Amino acid sequence: MQNIKLQGLIAAPFTPFHQDGELNLQLIPEYYSFLKKNGVTGAFICGSTGEGVSLTLDEKMKVAAAWADACKSDTHFKVMTLLGGTCLADCKVLAKHASEIGLYGVSFTAPSYFKPATVEVLAEMCAEIAAVVPDMPFYYYHIPVLTGANHNMIDLLEAVDGKIPNFAGIKYTHEDFMDFLSCMSFKNNKYDMLWGRDENILSALVLDAKGAVGSTFNYLAPLYNQLIEAFEQNDLKTAVALQQKSIDFIRLLGKYGGIATGKAYMKMIGLDCGEFRLPVRNMDAAAFVQFKTDVENLDFQAFKSKASLTTDVHR
Repeated sequence: MQNIKLQGLIAAPFTPFHQDGELNLQLIPEYYSFLKKNGVTGAFICGSTGEGVSLTLDEKMKVAAAWADACKSDTHFKVMTLLGGTCLADCKVLAKHASEIGLYGVSFTAPSYFKPATVEVLAEMCAEIAAVVPDMPFYYYHIPVLTGANHNMIDLLEAVDGKIPNFAGIKYTHEDFMDFLSCMSFKNNKYDMLWGRDENILSALVLDAKGAVGSTFNYLAPLYNQLIEAFEQNDLKTAVALQQKSIDFIRLLGKYGGIATGKAYMKMIGLDCGEFRLPVRNMDAAAFVQFKTDVENLDFQAFKSKASLTTDVHR
């Protein structure tokens, strides 16, 4: 298997639901077109933003199949799915399914209940799942704030190197830049390191990160593409200003209750993905009115992703 390094903005899509809480798979082709139109290069589905932990095994398969079908003729748009992390047997089933339907890659994160005590145990788990799909890129998803598995990722790379042929890299959602740079530099930049913190993507670009996975790329892709362009043109003043603007938008997530606020942003751009499932709380109607005011006060219209009115996208 030939590993490639992903570049650009990879969105972490919301899983769309109807008002009754059931999957709204019919929205996914439009969702794909919308991301493509806004310069997004791929999708990391069924992750934290996609509520993978709140989906049944069957639902995860249906979501994955819908994404695979939506972009089946687009070889440039890379879709990988998070397999989960609690039950290895389920992860293997989902990995095989992802391979069968033609997704680009799969990802695994540490269990959050029975946690791996050592990085060696974590590496063993990765190896067991990756072996099921030897021809697919396998990524580890590092998000210790949710999993509690706070191992250094440089230690994981050392543990898996040469032992898991299809280990492609790490989706790194943490703030340890020392560890991240060590991973970037390991074996002459051997592994694909995808940055996962939208609020400090500029700092990752300074370390030569080329690809990033984020939830706010769903609705603010133009802002981040402008930020990347400014950085590449050595216009650091503009890049810093745009990073601060992204932080201003991200602060509203905390103000209005957290991750579910992202779906409120999606409603504002005309792509209604429904609500989050419990235990995540959704904002009420009164809060949404105030939220819209706060968003527009940040000049959202100048930075937001543009809604797609058609699924006919040039590929």
